[in-house]
Amino acid sequence: VSPAVVDEIRRIIFDSGITTDVDDSNWKEPEDGTTKQELEIKIGNEHIAFTTGEIFSMLDVNHSVDPSGLKIFYYLTQDLKSLVMSLIK
Repeated sequence: VSPAVVDEIRRIIFDSGITTDVDDSNWKEPEDGTTKQELEIKIGNEHIAFTTGEIFSMLDVNHSVDPSGLKIFYYLTQDLKSLVMSLIK
């Protein structure tokens, strides 16, 4: 990908606040044999990994122990997915 795309991905990640405002320690742990969602971010010397059980809808987010953190995770993954889909079409 071009440097412009890398810069846009970096902007989306930093603007989301996930690297500074989110801690997944209270998120639902995926059970063995079930689907999980993971996001790994490595920018410069910073390396962060997030893991949670599968999120089916915003209802799951709103009923979680950490709705604000999961909301950031949910919307960030949706934004990144949309960017990738627009690049491959």
